[in-house]
Amino acid sequence: MSQVGATSTTVEVRHDLAHVPLAPPSRTSGVLEVFRRRYLLRLMVRREIQARYAGTAFGLLWSYINPFTRFLTFYVVFGLLLGRGLGLQNFAIHLFAGMVLVNYFTESVTSGTRSLLANKGVIAKMAMPREMFPVASMLVSLWHAIPQMIILVLACLATGWWGDGPLWVPDAVGMGAALLGFVLIMVYGTAFGLMFSCINVIFRDFQRIVQTFINMVPFTTPMMYPYWITYDRFPSFWHEVYLANPVAEAVQLIQRGFWYPTCDGPCAVMPRSDVDPTLVPAPEFADHLYTRGFVMLAVGLVLLVVGQWVFARLEKSIPERL
Repeated sequence: MSQVGATSTTVEVRHDLAHVPLAPPSRTSGVLEVFRRRYLLRLMVRREIQARYAGTAFGLLWSYINPFTRFLTFYVVFGLLLGRGLGLQNFAIHLFAGMVLVNYFTESVTSGTRSLLANKGVIAKMAMPREMFPVASMLVSLWHAIPQMIILVLACLATGWWGDGPLWVPDAVGMGAALLGFVLIMVYGTAFGLMFSCINVIFRDFQRIVQTFINMVPFTTPMMYPYWITYDRFPSFWHEVYLANPVAEAVQLIQRGFWYPTCDGPCAVMPRSDVDPTLVPAPEFADHLYTRGFVMLAVGLVLLVVGQWVFARLEKSIPERL
């Protein structure tokens, strides 16, 4: 009887963590980590939305009531009382379309600036990517833009059904332009939210500085006035500076998608000259509108990287400052 010996190989398993490099629990890969934790991001967005309407009788209906009353105000003042404001057809549509993105940008930046201070209790209790808070603020602002978009679509349809203009039919180029406008606001709003939220923790007056400049944004876009005014009255250099504003570009893009198809004939007219009041067709938008949009998108992505870098440099001081 022969005995066969089995050979066994013993593998040493290390159960200690001495070989694992130490890292803080909040260390992440930045904004990319936020979208990897989509479930947590959804919870944050839902929490902010519910907190905004907690204790109200109408709840989410306020998201529709406020923009609807705002649109009716513009329609009565500019559409009925003043007629075609400054030589524009359907001036209320022109104004409200721009206001959708202007409101989205201003709310995204202001809420993003306050996001870390507003969630200091959560930051102290949970180890999570701190970029979650400005990103969630941007998405909450986007959610509040949806009711305004619904009202804008209904207003465009009503202009064709009961107004003098053609029936509003969305075209692929116009919808692509409007989508590009939304993407521009998302990118720039997130970039500014990342940078400003950290700075606001260190310098508490910073949110007031941001609010001061935010109040100027509606007047730096062709929303309450036609684009041809800046084209006609600004020197070429200052006109290019004006067009370098990404919000002004986004406003023109959404107007291309929603206001432009509602026009019957020239959308804008202007006086031929100071001495000749004869009205002639005027440019509705800036030249190379789509090219400018993609260039600004590329600049916005670079700014987003810069915002992430600033956030990573300053976030180490956030817990002690909160």
